[in-house]
Amino acid sequence: MTTVPQKPLQKPALSRPKNKGGRPKAKVRRDQTLRIRINATELYMVKTKAREAGMRASTWIRQAAKAARIAPRWTPEQMELLRMLTGMANNLNQLARQANSGKLLFIVRKCESLLAEIDDTLKYLNNHDGQDREIRKEL
Repeated sequence: MTTVPQKPLQKPALSRPKNKGGRPKAKVRRDQTLRIRINATELYMVKTKAREAGMRASTWIRQAAKAARIAPRWTPEQMELLRMLTGMANNLNQLARQANSGKLLFIVRKCESLLAEIDDTLKYLNNHDGQDREIRKEL
């Protein structure tokens, strides 16, 4: 008997890599951890809000941290402006008392200028960044 030499079997070339199976790689790998301490009430609130949003607590906290807007502490300059505003409010109160005593026309003019100063100061303090340079120059 004669044997016919056989060609070794060749696998067909795949145009794409073979799927090895398993879970697909995450697009964003989260390899850092943050431990925080909260009380039972805070934990309940976080879990409840996460459940209402249809997500896990960790996902809810992550999204809440991204969306949170925290106002920075007031600078010493802003605190000084607040003290100035308090003084202006006291002056306005004194002017109102004088207006009740009969010196009306003088008091009206004084109140208008004081109200304009108070308005400018409040506009400056409401600007969280303290970037309103025009108002600061006027003060």
